[in-house]
Amino acid sequence: MKITRIRIYQAGLPYVGGAYVWGAGNAIETAIASVVVIDTDAGLQGCGEFTPCGENYMMAHSEGVPALARLVAPSLLGEDPLQVGRIEQLMDHLVQGHGYAKAPFDAACWDIFGQACAQPVWMLLGGKLTDGAPMYRVAPQKATDETIAEMNRYRDQGYRQFQIKVGSDWASDIDRIRTTVPLLNTGEKAMADANQGWRVDNAIRVARATRDLDFILEQPCRTYEECQQVRRVAEQPMKLDECVTGMHVAQRIVADRGAEICCLKISNLGGLSKARRVRDYLVENRIPVVSEDTWGGEITTSAVAHFAASTPSEYLQGTTDLMNYNTCSTGIGGPMSQDGKLYASDLPGLGVTPDFESLGAPVAEYAL
Repeated sequence: MKITRIRIYQAGLPYVGGAYVWGAGNAIETAIASVVVIDTDAGLQGCGEFTPCGENYMMAHSEGVPALARLVAPSLLGEDPLQVGRIEQLMDHLVQGHGYAKAPFDAACWDIFGQACAQPVWMLLGGKLTDGAPMYRVAPQKATDETIAEMNRYRDQGYRQFQIKVGSDWASDIDRIRTTVPLLNTGEKAMADANQGWRVDNAIRVARATRDLDFILEQPCRTYEECQQVRRVAEQPMKLDECVTGMHVAQRIVADRGAEICCLKISNLGGLSKARRVRDYLVENRIPVVSEDTWGGEITTSAVAHFAASTPSEYLQGTTDLMNYNTCSTGIGGPMSQDGKLYASDLPGLGVTPDFESLGAPVAEYAL
Protein backbone atom coordinates (compact mmCIF):
# COMPACT_ATOMS: atom_id res chain seq x y z
CA MET A 1 0.00 0.00 0.00
CA LYS A 2 1.22 3.52 -0.82
CA ILE A 3 0.28 7.04 0.21
CA THR A 4 -0.90 8.78 -2.95
CA ARG A 5 -2.29 12.08 -1.65
CA ILE A 6 -2.12 14.23 1.48
CA ARG A 7 -4.53 17.11 2.08
CA ILE A 8 -4.53 19.69 4.87
CA TYR A 9 -7.73 21.40 5.98
CA GLN A 10 -8.30 24.16 8.53
CA ALA A 11 -11.55 25.29 10.12
CA GLY A 12 -12.75 27.24 13.12
CA LEU A 13 -14.40 25.49 16.06
CA PRO A 14 -16.41 28.04 18.09
CA TYR A 15 -16.73 27.15 21.79
CA VAL A 16 -20.30 26.33 22.82
CA GLY A 17 -20.07 28.59 25.86
CA GLY A 18 -18.93 31.74 24.07
CA ALA A 19 -15.62 32.53 25.77
CA TYR A 20 -13.42 29.80 27.22
CA VAL A 21 -11.30 31.45 29.92
CA TRP A 22 -8.43 29.57 31.55
CA GLY A 23 -5.07 30.02 33.28
CA ALA A 24 -3.52 33.45 33.71
CA GLY A 25 -5.88 35.54 31.63
CA ASN A 26 -6.16 33.31 28.55
CA ALA A 27 -9.40 33.22 26.60
CA ILE A 28 -10.53 31.74 23.31
CA GLU A 29 -13.83 31.86 21.48
CA THR A 30 -12.84 29.91 18.37
CA ALA A 31 -10.16 27.21 18.16
CA ILE A 32 -8.53 26.50 14.79
CA ALA A 33 -8.57 22.83 13.78
CA SER A 34 -6.01 21.39 11.36
CA VAL A 35 -7.12 18.14 9.74
CA VAL A 36 -4.83 15.81 7.79
CA VAL A 37 -6.43 13.47 5.24
CA ILE A 38 -4.27 10.73 3.71
CA ASP A 39 -5.37 8.76 0.62
CA THR A 40 -3.85 5.47 -0.55
CA ASP A 41 -3.66 3.42 -3.75
CA ALA A 42 -5.77 0.77 -1.98
CA GLY A 43 -8.73 3.11 -1.78
CA LEU A 44 -8.41 3.58 1.98
CA GLN A 45 -8.46 7.05 3.51
CA GLY A 46 -7.29 8.05 6.99
CA CYS A 47 -7.63 11.25 8.97
CA GLY A 48 -6.11 12.98 11.97
CA GLU A 49 -6.57 16.34 13.69
CA PHE A 50 -4.67 18.83 15.80
CA THR A 51 -6.44 21.75 17.46
CA PRO A 52 -4.61 23.97 19.97
CA CYS A 53 -6.40 25.60 22.89
CA GLY A 54 -5.65 29.04 21.47
CA GLU A 55 -2.63 30.17 19.54
CA ASN A 56 0.76 29.30 21.05
CA TYR A 57 -0.72 26.99 23.68
CA MET A 58 2.21 24.86 24.90
CA MET A 59 4.37 26.36 22.12
CA ALA A 60 1.98 24.89 19.54
CA HIS A 61 0.32 26.92 16.79
CA SER A 62 -2.39 26.30 14.22
CA GLU A 63 0.08 27.11 11.43
CA GLY A 64 2.32 24.25 12.54
CA VAL A 65 0.54 21.49 10.61
CA PRO A 66 0.60 23.23 7.19
CA ALA A 67 4.25 24.21 7.80
CA LEU A 68 5.20 20.64 8.73
CA ALA A 69 3.31 19.27 5.72
CA ARG A 70 5.49 21.35 3.37
CA LEU A 71 8.54 19.66 4.87
CA VAL A 72 7.39 16.05 5.27
CA ALA A 73 4.56 15.42 2.80
CA PRO A 74 6.85 15.01 -0.27
CA SER A 75 8.78 12.31 1.59
CA LEU A 76 5.64 10.56 2.91
CA LEU A 77 4.14 10.19 -0.57
CA GLY A 78 4.80 6.67 -1.80
CA GLU A 79 5.39 5.33 1.71
CA ASP A 80 3.31 2.51 3.22
CA PRO A 81 0.97 4.05 5.86
CA LEU A 82 0.64 0.66 7.56
CA GLN A 83 4.26 1.01 8.62
CA VAL A 84 3.31 3.41 11.41
CA GLY A 85 6.68 3.04 13.12
CA ARG A 86 8.55 3.91 9.93
CA ILE A 87 6.30 6.92 9.32
CA GLU A 88 7.00 8.12 12.86
CA GLN A 89 10.76 7.72 12.43
CA LEU A 90 10.71 9.37 9.01
CA MET A 91 8.94 12.46 10.33
CA ASP A 92 11.29 12.67 13.33
CA HIS A 93 14.29 12.40 10.98
CA LEU A 94 12.99 15.15 8.71
CA VAL A 95 11.92 17.58 11.47
CA GLN A 96 13.16 17.67 15.05
CA GLY A 97 10.43 18.29 17.62
CA HIS A 98 7.04 19.84 16.78
CA GLY A 99 5.28 16.63 17.79
CA TYR A 100 1.90 18.37 17.91
CA ALA A 101 2.11 18.96 14.14
CA LYS A 102 3.14 15.34 13.51
CA ALA A 103 0.30 13.93 15.62
CA PRO A 104 -2.47 14.15 12.96
CA PHE A 105 -0.26 12.39 10.38
CA ASP A 106 0.39 9.63 12.92
CA ALA A 107 -3.35 9.30 13.72
CA ALA A 108 -4.25 9.16 10.02
CA CYS A 109 -1.86 6.23 9.55
CA TRP A 110 -3.32 4.39 12.56
CA ASP A 111 -6.76 5.03 11.04
CA ILE A 112 -5.69 3.42 7.73
CA PHE A 113 -3.98 0.56 9.59
CA GLY A 114 -7.20 -0.26 11.42
CA GLN A 115 -9.27 -0.14 8.25
CA ALA A 116 -6.80 -2.41 6.46
CA CYS A 117 -7.01 -4.93 9.33
CA ALA A 118 -10.78 -4.48 9.75
CA GLN A 119 -10.13 -3.63 13.41
CA PRO A 120 -10.82 -0.54 15.53
CA VAL A 121 -7.74 1.38 16.62
CA TRP A 122 -8.37 0.43 20.27
CA MET A 123 -7.74 -3.19 19.28
CA LEU A 124 -4.42 -2.28 17.65
CA LEU A 125 -3.41 -0.35 20.78
CA GLY A 126 -3.83 -3.43 22.98
CA GLY A 127 -7.53 -4.21 23.13
CA LYS A 128 -10.53 -2.81 24.99
CA LEU A 129 -9.56 -2.50 28.64
CA THR A 130 -12.14 0.20 29.45
CA ASP A 131 -15.66 -0.03 28.06
CA GLY A 132 -16.96 3.48 28.58
CA ALA A 133 -14.37 5.95 29.87
CA PRO A 134 -15.52 8.25 32.70
CA MET A 135 -15.59 11.85 31.53
CA TYR A 136 -14.90 15.16 33.19
CA ARG A 137 -16.25 18.46 31.97
CA VAL A 138 -14.52 21.83 32.15
CA ALA A 139 -15.99 24.77 34.04
CA PRO A 140 -14.09 27.78 32.61
CA GLN A 141 -13.35 30.86 34.67
CA LYS A 142 -16.62 32.67 35.26
CA ALA A 143 -18.49 34.22 38.15
CA THR A 144 -18.81 31.57 40.86
CA ASP A 145 -22.60 31.40 40.64
CA GLU A 146 -22.32 30.76 36.89
CA THR A 147 -19.77 28.01 37.55
CA ILE A 148 -22.09 26.33 40.03
CA ALA A 149 -24.98 26.48 37.55
CA GLU A 150 -22.73 25.03 34.83
CA MET A 151 -21.60 22.18 37.09
CA ASN A 152 -25.24 21.39 37.87
CA ARG A 153 -26.09 21.22 34.17
CA TYR A 154 -23.21 18.81 33.54
CA ARG A 155 -24.18 16.76 36.60
CA ASP A 156 -27.67 16.35 35.12
CA GLN A 157 -26.04 15.04 31.93
CA GLY A 158 -24.17 12.34 33.85
CA TYR A 159 -20.74 13.92 34.40
CA ARG A 160 -19.16 13.09 37.75
CA GLN A 161 -15.81 14.84 37.33
CA PHE A 162 -15.40 18.60 37.04
CA GLN A 163 -12.33 20.57 36.01
CA ILE A 164 -12.64 23.98 37.64
CA LYS A 165 -10.43 26.51 35.88
CA VAL A 166 -8.31 28.70 38.15
CA GLY A 167 -4.84 30.22 37.74
CA SER A 168 -5.63 33.91 37.29
CA ASP A 169 -5.91 35.76 40.61
CA TRP A 170 -4.79 33.41 43.37
CA ALA A 171 -6.84 35.10 46.11
CA SER A 172 -10.04 34.86 44.07
CA ASP A 173 -9.13 31.31 43.15
CA ILE A 174 -9.15 30.35 46.83
CA ASP A 175 -12.72 31.59 47.12
CA ARG A 176 -13.65 29.81 43.88
CA ILE A 177 -12.31 26.50 45.17
CA ARG A 178 -13.75 26.89 48.67
CA THR A 179 -17.20 27.66 47.22
CA THR A 180 -17.43 24.95 44.56
CA VAL A 181 -15.63 21.91 45.98
CA PRO A 182 -17.91 21.50 49.04
CA LEU A 183 -20.86 21.22 46.64
CA LEU A 184 -19.61 17.90 45.23
CA ASN A 185 -21.84 14.89 45.73
CA THR A 186 -20.61 11.51 46.93
CA GLY A 187 -18.48 9.86 44.25
CA GLU A 188 -17.75 13.08 42.37
CA LYS A 189 -14.28 14.52 41.79
CA ALA A 190 -12.97 18.01 41.15
CA MET A 191 -9.72 19.24 39.67
CA ALA A 192 -8.62 22.82 40.31
CA ASP A 193 -6.68 23.42 37.11
CA ALA A 194 -4.38 26.43 37.09
CA ASN A 195 -2.96 25.66 33.62
CA GLN A 196 0.50 26.82 34.79
CA GLY A 197 -0.98 30.15 35.89
CA TRP A 198 0.37 30.64 39.43
CA ARG A 199 3.77 31.61 40.73
CA VAL A 200 5.16 29.09 43.18
CA ASP A 201 4.56 31.26 46.24
CA ASN A 202 0.95 31.92 45.28
CA ALA A 203 0.32 28.27 44.46
CA ILE A 204 1.55 27.40 47.94
CA ARG A 205 -0.83 29.98 49.40
CA VAL A 206 -3.76 28.38 47.54
CA ALA A 207 -2.77 24.86 48.63
CA ARG A 208 -2.48 25.90 52.28
CA ALA A 209 -5.75 27.84 52.25
CA THR A 210 -7.67 24.85 50.85
CA ARG A 211 -5.87 22.01 52.61
CA ASP A 212 -9.07 20.83 54.31
CA LEU A 213 -10.86 20.21 50.99
CA ASP A 214 -10.78 17.05 48.88
CA PHE A 215 -9.82 17.96 45.31
CA ILE A 216 -6.98 17.42 42.84
CA LEU A 217 -4.47 20.22 42.31
CA GLU A 218 -3.68 20.37 38.58
CA GLN A 219 -0.56 21.91 36.99
CA PRO A 220 -0.27 24.84 39.40
CA CYS A 221 2.92 26.29 37.88
CA ARG A 222 4.73 26.39 34.56
CA THR A 223 7.57 23.92 34.99
CA TYR A 224 7.92 20.46 36.46
CA GLU A 225 10.44 21.77 39.00
CA GLU A 226 8.09 24.53 40.17
CA CYS A 227 5.23 22.04 40.54
CA GLN A 228 7.49 19.90 42.70
CA GLN A 229 8.16 22.89 44.97
CA VAL A 230 4.42 23.21 45.50
CA ARG A 231 4.07 19.45 45.89
CA ARG A 232 6.41 19.45 48.88
CA VAL A 233 3.90 21.67 50.70
CA ALA A 234 0.50 20.73 49.24
CA GLU A 235 -1.59 18.02 50.85
CA GLN A 236 -3.83 17.59 47.80
CA PRO A 237 -3.08 14.95 45.14
CA MET A 238 -1.29 16.54 42.19
CA LYS A 239 -2.10 16.09 38.53
CA LEU A 240 0.51 17.15 35.99
CA ASP A 241 -0.59 18.20 32.51
CA GLU A 242 1.24 20.68 30.27
CA CYS A 243 4.70 19.68 31.49
CA VAL A 244 4.14 16.01 30.52
CA THR A 245 5.79 16.28 27.11
CA GLY A 246 7.41 12.90 26.59
CA MET A 247 9.08 9.81 27.98
CA HIS A 248 11.90 11.81 29.57
CA VAL A 249 9.39 13.63 31.79
CA ALA A 250 7.49 10.42 32.53
CA GLN A 251 10.72 8.84 33.73
CA ARG A 252 11.36 11.79 36.07
CA ILE A 253 7.82 11.56 37.44
CA VAL A 254 8.23 7.85 38.16
CA ALA A 255 11.65 8.32 39.74
CA ASP A 256 10.47 11.23 41.91
CA ARG A 257 6.93 9.94 42.44
CA GLY A 258 6.24 13.44 41.20
CA ALA A 259 2.50 13.18 40.63
CA GLU A 260 -0.53 11.11 41.57
CA ILE A 261 -2.07 11.54 38.09
CA CYS A 262 -0.67 12.42 34.66
CA CYS A 263 -2.73 14.02 31.91
CA LEU A 264 -1.65 12.67 28.52
CA LYS A 265 -2.48 15.09 25.73
CA ILE A 266 -1.91 13.02 22.59
CA SER A 267 -0.69 15.97 20.49
CA ASN A 268 1.52 17.27 23.28
CA LEU A 269 3.27 13.89 23.30
CA GLY A 270 3.69 13.76 19.51
CA GLY A 271 0.85 11.45 18.49
CA LEU A 272 -0.75 8.13 19.35
CA SER A 273 2.46 6.17 18.79
CA LYS A 274 4.49 8.11 21.35
CA ALA A 275 1.55 8.64 23.73
CA ARG A 276 0.98 4.89 23.87
CA ARG A 277 4.55 4.25 25.01
CA VAL A 278 4.37 6.94 27.69
CA ARG A 279 1.02 5.66 28.92
CA ASP A 280 2.17 2.07 29.15
CA TYR A 281 5.28 3.12 31.09
CA LEU A 282 3.26 5.18 33.58
CA VAL A 283 0.64 2.46 34.05
CA GLU A 284 3.38 -0.13 34.51
CA ASN A 285 4.59 2.07 37.36
CA ARG A 286 1.09 2.41 38.83
CA ILE A 287 0.46 6.05 37.95
CA PRO A 288 -3.08 6.75 36.64
CA VAL A 289 -3.51 8.76 33.44
CA VAL A 290 -6.06 10.95 31.69
CA SER A 291 -6.72 10.46 27.97
CA GLU A 292 -7.01 13.90 26.43
CA ASP A 293 -5.80 16.42 23.87
CA THR A 294 -5.34 20.16 23.58
CA TRP A 295 -8.78 20.70 21.96
CA GLY A 296 -10.55 19.29 18.93
CA GLY A 297 -13.61 18.03 17.15
CA GLU A 298 -14.85 14.57 16.27
CA ILE A 299 -11.56 13.39 14.74
CA THR A 300 -9.46 14.32 17.78
CA THR A 301 -12.08 12.93 20.14
CA SER A 302 -12.03 9.65 18.21
CA ALA A 303 -8.29 9.26 18.85
CA VAL A 304 -8.80 10.22 22.51
CA ALA A 305 -11.61 7.67 22.86
CA HIS A 306 -9.59 4.80 21.35
CA PHE A 307 -6.64 5.73 23.57
CA ALA A 308 -8.93 5.69 26.62
CA ALA A 309 -10.57 2.40 25.65
CA SER A 310 -7.16 0.69 25.43
CA THR A 311 -6.10 1.95 28.89
CA PRO A 312 -6.66 -0.32 31.94
CA SER A 313 -9.77 0.95 33.69
CA GLU A 314 -8.13 0.98 37.13
CA TYR A 315 -5.48 3.38 35.82
CA LEU A 316 -7.73 5.58 33.69
CA GLN A 317 -8.66 8.64 35.72
CA GLY A 318 -10.86 9.98 32.96
CA THR A 319 -11.26 11.61 29.57
CA THR A 320 -13.47 14.25 27.98
CA ASP A 321 -15.74 14.64 24.95
CA LEU A 322 -13.97 17.48 23.16
CA MET A 323 -16.34 17.19 20.21
CA ASN A 324 -19.15 18.51 22.41
CA TYR A 325 -17.21 21.67 23.27
CA ASN A 326 -17.81 23.07 19.77
CA THR A 327 -20.65 24.33 17.62
CA CYS A 328 -19.00 23.04 14.41
CA SER A 329 -17.61 19.63 13.49
CA THR A 330 -14.46 18.19 11.96
CA GLY A 331 -15.78 14.67 11.39
CA ILE A 332 -18.81 12.48 10.87
CA GLY A 333 -19.31 9.51 13.18
CA GLY A 334 -16.75 8.75 15.86
CA PRO A 335 -17.24 8.12 19.58
CA MET A 336 -20.44 8.36 21.55
CA SER A 337 -20.87 10.13 24.87
CA GLN A 338 -23.62 8.90 27.15
CA ASP A 339 -24.35 9.25 30.86
CA GLY A 340 -20.95 10.74 31.61
CA LYS A 341 -18.94 8.13 29.70
CA LEU A 342 -17.14 8.16 26.35
CA TYR A 343 -17.41 5.09 24.11
CA ALA A 344 -14.98 4.54 21.24
CA SER A 345 -16.36 3.33 17.93
CA ASP A 346 -16.11 -0.38 17.13
CA LEU A 347 -15.81 0.36 13.40
CA PRO A 348 -12.48 -0.29 11.67
CA GLY A 349 -9.85 2.43 12.17
CA LEU A 350 -10.86 5.52 14.11
CA GLY A 351 -14.48 5.08 13.02
CA VAL A 352 -14.80 8.68 11.85
CA THR A 353 -14.68 10.35 8.43
CA PRO A 354 -13.82 13.99 7.70
CA ASP A 355 -16.73 16.41 7.54
CA PHE A 356 -15.66 17.93 4.23
CA GLU A 357 -18.68 20.22 4.10
CA SER A 358 -17.68 21.79 7.40
CA LEU A 359 -13.94 21.79 6.62
CA GLY A 360 -14.26 23.50 3.23
CA ALA A 361 -11.49 23.51 0.65
CA PRO A 362 -8.03 22.20 1.57
CA VAL A 363 -5.36 24.77 2.39
CA ALA A 364 -2.66 22.49 0.95
CA GLU A 365 -2.54 19.34 -1.18
CA TYR A 366 0.31 16.99 -2.11
CA ALA A 367 0.05 14.06 -4.53
CA LEU A 368 2.16 11.57 -6.43
